[in-house]
Amino acid sequence: MAVARVTELTASSKESFEAAVKEGIARAAQTLRNIKGARVEEQKVKVEDGRVTEYRVTMKVTFVIDD
Repeated sequence: MAVARVTELTASSKESFEAAVKEGIARAAQTLRNIKGARVEEQKVKVEDGRVTEYRVTMKVTFVIDD
């Protein structure tokens, strides 16, 4: 029987929402093993002088706990 855990994290990128998701997963993979998926809960942008300067995502990452 497998047991999974879900943890929430926020990541950002100056390029796109997709890049923010990839950055967040890559960083999470440095400390979490057995990542199986993620669900993006929220997308936000940072705006300066009328221009989007940063893309931010909040996501829930699911990983299986080792036996």
